[in-house]
Amino acid sequence: MAARSIASLSLSFGLVSIPVKLYSATESASDVRFNLLAPDGSRVKQQYVSEATGEVVERGAMKKGYEFEKDRFVVFTAEELKALEESASHVVEIVAFIPEKSVDPIYFDKTYFIAPDKRGGKPYSLLQQALFESQRGALAKWASKGKTHIVLIRPTQDGLIFQQLLFADEVRSLAELHIEHVAVSAAELKLALQIIEQGTEDSYDPAAYENEEKKRILAAIDRKIEGKEVVSNEPVEADSGAQVIDLMEALRASLSKGGGARPKAVARKGKEAAEVTGIAAPRTRKPAQRAEQAPAVPAKVRARK
Repeated sequence: MAARSIASLSLSFGLVSIPVKLYSATESASDVRFNLLAPDGSRVKQQYVSEATGEVVERGAMKKGYEFEKDRFVVFTAEELKALEESASHVVEIVAFIPEKSVDPIYFDKTYFIAPDKRGGKPYSLLQQALFESQRGALAKWASKGKTHIVLIRPTQDGLIFQQLLFADEVRSLAELHIEHVAVSAAELKLALQIIEQGTEDSYDPAAYENEEKKRILAAIDRKIEGKEVVSNEPVEADSGAQVIDLMEALRASLSKGGGARPKAVARKGKEAAEVTGIAAPRTRKPAQRAEQAPAVPAKVRARK
């Protein structure tokens, strides 16, 4: 199925305007969803109930209010709420060019793709190549759905990624945890570096990993459809952490076992698959073989609304 754009935008690149279309880059299809049912097997629906009277409140009768003190609200009309929203704009204004690696991934929020719209092919390619060559990203402002967003336009060999960012007050600080920093010896650090070197790979290959939980749940659903019983897994005993270990001995043992690195056959597959993502440095790419999926129940059997 061909990808469908979710918005038409215009990138403001200096005095150049680049017409582009916005596409979702991810899918929320990784979770297996279960429906809430009544005892007779029918679906149930959600209702809102007044805390004061216990009566059901219809959606059309609801109001929106801001709690400025405990149990005290200031109520806004629909017109007032509309006035508070940022006016939507199809113009994405580039405000700065920054080193692509200077943004901590913790600030990454939603990810989109952008592709050139009509008559936007050449300026799009120019911006893509210029960002790629300079190893920089374009920081821009974007107003959508009543809110202003900061985005980082990141270049890849295949096109441009439209990375929505979180604001500073939306990201917590590790300093709040007051983590104790304990000194380590040079010998311990050397062994730890050797373990890292032993398990080092050139890049991350998403195709080399699969959602084991989803695979296990779907297999259990298949058994349930066939009328078989679903048996729970044996619980894994967690280490209490009370045992005193010799850190040096644990490091040596890890090194002797290969440091937990994946088998070389999988690692080679990972290197090939990473090259098709278009996110790594430009090189000749080969299609990767994705991990085999568990046999699926016919679509009609598993169909969900």
